Parts: sequence; structure tokens; C-alpha cells
Amino acid sequence: MDKKPIHTTAAPAPFSPYSQGIASGRMIFTSGQIPADPVTGAIVEGGIEQQARRALENLRCVLESAGASLDSVVKTMVFLSDMNDFAAFNAVYAEFFTAPYPARSCVEVSRLPMDVRVEIEAVAVL
Repeated sequence: MDKKPIHTTAAPAPFSPYSQGIASGRMIFTSGQIPADPVTGAIVEGGIEQQARRALENLRCVLESAGASLDSVVKTMVFLSDMNDFAAFNAVYAEFFTAPYPARSCVEVSRLPMDVRVEIEAVAVL
């Protein structure tokens, strides 16, 4: 099986036993990206807009380190700690993705790592 780990210092280092992403053939599978600063590991301050922007920047960095981009994304999975943040999250999401938008799932969860408000993972094609 063709399975290559993706690693970049431009996104937060994993804090558990997982890879930032895996490349397999022409497919890129990212782990969930949270709004952690890639240098300090600290969670960015602010509301859903600031946290979504940082998580999406982290996602972009993981994809770019694998030779992909946000334009390469075919599917995203979004986890929100509060579905009341849905509209504000969408406004930030629309700053990063353009039509045709990736397929997407968005669910509310009871808790996310480090009590962040959002986590985002993606599948991309090279």
C-alpha cells in the first residue's frame, strides 16, 4: 500500500499518535485541524471567526506541504462545538473556498480537543 505521512512545521505538530495527513496515490487525507498556533501550540483567542480562520490556515499548510491546495479539496468534515456558530463559520469558510465548493459534512459535537470551537479535516486529490 502506498501510504506516505505528511508533516509540516507550518501547522501545529500532532499532540497524539497521528499524522497531520496521509498521502496515498493521488489522494490526500488530512487529520482534523484545530485553531492552534503552529509555533506556540496555543489556541488562538477569540470567537468562532478567529478559530475557524486559524484552523483553515492550518489545513491549507498541511495540504500545501503535500503539493495540494484548498482548490484540490473534494470533501471537508467540520466539527463545531456549537451549531449556533454555523452562520459565522460559513462566512469564514467562504473566504477560503470558492465554487465549485467541496462536498461537506458539518456536525455539532459535545466536545473537541483542547475545548476548541471548531475542527476541520479534508480529503483532496492531486
